[in-house]
Amino acid sequence: MASFSSPRSATQRAQALVETLLIVCGFVVLFVVPIHELGGDNGSRLFDIEQLLHHGQLVNDRYSLVGPIFSTPFLLLGEVIGSPTWWAAHFNMFVVAIALAVTFLLTRGRVDPAFLRRFTLILLFASLLTAGTRSYGAEILTTAFVALGSLAVSTGRYVRLGWTAIVIGVVNTPAALGGLALLTAARAFQTKRLRPLLALAAAALLVMGEAWLRRGSPFTTGYENDRSITTIMPYSGRGGFSYPFVPGVLSILFSFGRGLIFFAPGLLLWLAPRTRRLVPAKRAAVLQLAFLTGLVLLYAKWWAWYGGLTWGPRFFIFAAVPASLFLAARTQIRGPPGETTGSYIFTLGLLALSSWVGLAAALGDLTRMSVCAGNNYQWEMLCWYTPDYSGLWWPVTHYPVTVRGLVLGAYFLLVFAYLAAPLVREIARRITSQRARWAYGWGL
Repeated sequence: MASFSSPRSATQRAQALVETLLIVCGFVVLFVVPIHELGGDNGSRLFDIEQLLHHGQLVNDRYSLVGPIFSTPFLLLGEVIGSPTWWAAHFNMFVVAIALAVTFLLTRGRVDPAFLRRFTLILLFASLLTAGTRSYGAEILTTAFVALGSLAVSTGRYVRLGWTAIVIGVVNTPAALGGLALLTAARAFQTKRLRPLLALAAAALLVMGEAWLRRGSPFTTGYENDRSITTIMPYSGRGGFSYPFVPGVLSILFSFGRGLIFFAPGLLLWLAPRTRRLVPAKRAAVLQLAFLTGLVLLYAKWWAWYGGLTWGPRFFIFAAVPASLFLAARTQIRGPPGETTGSYIFTLGLLALSSWVGLAAALGDLTRMSVCAGNNYQWEMLCWYTPDYSGLWWPVTHYPVTVRGLVLGAYFLLVFAYLAAPLVREIARRITSQRARWAYGWGL
């Protein structure tokens, strides 16, 4: 990697100050303004750790204790200030803040700080990551640990700590073993060594160990009796890995309510060779894509591939990291020549859609989408497949105008305008310079 220790100009210093203020103020906005709550299985996770802390009891539950254990300092603080529930609901905001700080330290002198600031702004305000920061869900901690670990491993800094972080992140959500299988395989190909496969073995043993300790058998997951409610959908009423593989992959990628092509559109940029040239820490990006692919392949067969009654594809929040990385690379105007006007317009469109994803994630309110649970969940598939009930369009079709929504909308628009401004200027410059060429030769 190139070094970025040269003195900065006054313009660069001003830019750094503005971006830093946007990030810091943005954290305050995301911490204070959106609704943070414990929904779904989050209450069970909080109950499990409180039973361990206050009664020394290991609850026979299906959810890993890894994430709740890391949240212990915040929960104990809640015994003194506020409440454990409040701190649990805000825990993932702290996870993201700490992970980003560590990222800046890991890449110091190796990656342009301006690129990292742009990546941070996109990750916070133009990705589906925002949805996970509003709850006590396990996906954010897994995302943070695996993303940081893959960066450390691929750059050669703190390799052992990197693998340790990856293993911890996977144990936190055992289904991520599928992602780890492809990540370790990709790293083995990168290094021509089989040693990375030890991480997969370590994670599997730890997952089995926790199952044995809490549920009496290393092969008991706690999901054995889970199955969907029988509806009009042809594969409903089943449990386990009963969903057909191909429809599962297509639904995860392309469905209006869960599809990654809509909720993480920046992933499309990896298909362009230019993106692969511009992305720093390319090996880390490859590992992250391998991990994401493993998640998709595993969950495609799971009967609840859609993640339950939730906003967007919560099982795939990790997709926000590579998607934001690719957008950050393509929104920079500096770089090797060759970018076409059409590619700039396409990138601007993806940035706009991603910014809308972030805003919808910040506004998402399940209580306003009762149709998803209506008639004993008989209509839930409307929220998976139809644009009318997709979480992306809730702010347009189902939300009243509120002060909370206006504040969030204003700040997300401010960040989008800042990120989009260089693209808009470059597109306008190119169109203006080519206007005479376009006009030449036309007549009646």
